[in-house]
Amino acid sequence: MNQRLLTNPDESVYCQLNYDASTQWLRVVWQGYVGPDLAMRGAVASLEMLREYHCAYLFNDNSRLEGPWFDSVYWLSHEWGPAAAQAGLRYVAHVARANNFATSFTATPVHLLFKEFEIQIFDEAGEATDWLSHCQAQEQEP
Repeated sequence: MNQRLLTNPDESVYCQLNYDASTQWLRVVWQGYVGPDLAMRGAVASLEMLREYHCAYLFNDNSRLEGPWFDSVYWLSHEWGPAAAQAGLRYVAHVARANNFATSFTATPVHLLFKEFEIQIFDEAGEATDWLSHCQAQEQEP
């Protein structure tokens, strides 16, 4: 299964996870209001797919989120991050919401939170895609 759709209790999709075999990327797109329990469920689902496909590239898009966001930086950096790296993750392109505190959560820079893989935060999906493509092309050069 290359795609998983996670739904709210009202059956609306809040997280789309899609492994693209042509690019070998896992794309995770979040939308609407996502509370902490649903966010955790989505993060675990992304980890399961990273393991299943031994995926090195993650495109994570939060640009369509509404309301407060998952605030468990500790869990992400101490549990999810090491497990994702063990599954093969090497690069994360993260698209943050515009005008959101998360885009400036520089209390601890992301490069200090996630040492097992490289992560960059972007304002636009196109920039994130370009960066992830560049990372992939550099790894494939002889």
